[in-house]
Amino acid sequence: MTKKNTDIKKRINTQSPSKVQTISMEDVQDKIIILRGQRVLLDRDVAELYGVGTKEINQAVKNNPKKFPYGFIFGVDEYEKDELVKNFDRFNSLKHSVVTPNAFTERGLYMLATIMKGDQAIETALAIVNTYATVKELARTVRSLQETESQAEQKPLLKRTGELIGDVLGSDLSTTGTETELELNFAMLKVKHTIKREKK
Repeated sequence: MTKKNTDIKKRINTQSPSKVQTISMEDVQDKIIILRGQRVLLDRDVAELYGVGTKEINQAVKNNPKKFPYGFIFGVDEYEKDELVKNFDRFNSLKHSVVTPNAFTERGLYMLATIMKGDQAIETALAIVNTYATVKELARTVRSLQETESQAEQKPLLKRTGELIGDVLGSDLSTTGTETELELNFAMLKVKHTIKREKK
């Protein structure tokens, strides 16, 4: 291993416990985007969550090519980059960049978690895994809700929908009380249902 790679590894592995930043599911969900029909995180957003530089994330991938086969990570093309700039203010800096970002799929993010070391890496990896699992369950629950006409069957589904939304937003919500219409966009998963909600 070269001195440069060794230095990068040291920077990634060295993390003071006092500097560990708590990563919530909302932090992760806010960064998930849809590309090529998949929920992905761009390398720059992954780096921000892990508290390291984008170059360090991509270097970790380059140092472990066998761990990132097809389907784990892909390079964003120029058209996709332009669309990101148009639709997301946080990507404005990409407009004049000659470098196109890499996108990590869910499998790629899980594999990256096995490489990154330190307390911050553990905190971030857990938040990413929990967010993806919750968003997928929310998608299944909403799909079931849309396909169910029985009020008796809808009631537990509505309750679970409220719980999952509360998990991602960091709020403790139930499905009784004042009616509130929720319209959220979880990485292109649009949830719009009138449910009853109250703070517990």
